[in-house]
Amino acid sequence: MKKDSLITAVLFDFGGVITTSPFEAFAQYEIELGLPPDSIRQINSTNPDDNAWAKMERSEVTLPEFCQLFEAEARSIGLELSGERVLGCLSGDIRPQMVHALEILKGSVPIGCITNNMKSGHGSGMSRTPDQAASIAEIMSMFEVVVESAKVGIRKPDPRIYEMACSQLKIDPRNCAYLDDLGINCKPAANLGMTAIKVTDPDKALDDLEQAVGFSLR
Repeated sequence: MKKDSLITAVLFDFGGVITTSPFEAFAQYEIELGLPPDSIRQINSTNPDDNAWAKMERSEVTLPEFCQLFEAEARSIGLELSGERVLGCLSGDIRPQMVHALEILKGSVPIGCITNNMKSGHGSGMSRTPDQAASIAEIMSMFEVVVESAKVGIRKPDPRIYEMACSQLKIDPRNCAYLDDLGINCKPAANLGMTAIKVTDPDKALDDLEQAVGFSLR
């Protein structure tokens, strides 16, 4: 994290920041199948601009088509995986401390969300109860701007999606903090001048964000 200027707006990733990371669910699925650790992440990081995952998040394929493509990519490296089960791993648990921070921030600075998602919503939409879906919708309504890869056809780490969010919020990137659980997505934000905060421990990330905005988020 760096702080070169006054932070007057905050942008958030969703999965892995506001909710728990899907990587935890990926790891559990791999254990169930007896697969090497990070097998799913290996598939998703191979040909990252044009693989099944990238196409899904740009709405270039339907969910059934994604499952077929993803399973074929898995087989190409000797793995048997269910694409539908992998999608189900995306529905993380809400982090209450992050939601509380959003509530505090909303009264002081513009806040927005940049999320790589799919047409069916944040996460797969296949494993959330109606109550969970309602909670997600309530959280999303707190943001002044939400930029979804599935709607704009651009996904992180493409710098254009960050520029789009800043333009819609009418902010200078140099006056914005950005939180994401992936370093590859923090890098373009930092390159645009944002204060990039990588979220591994949510409480540590909130400490860093408090330092950036200059007031308590607890």
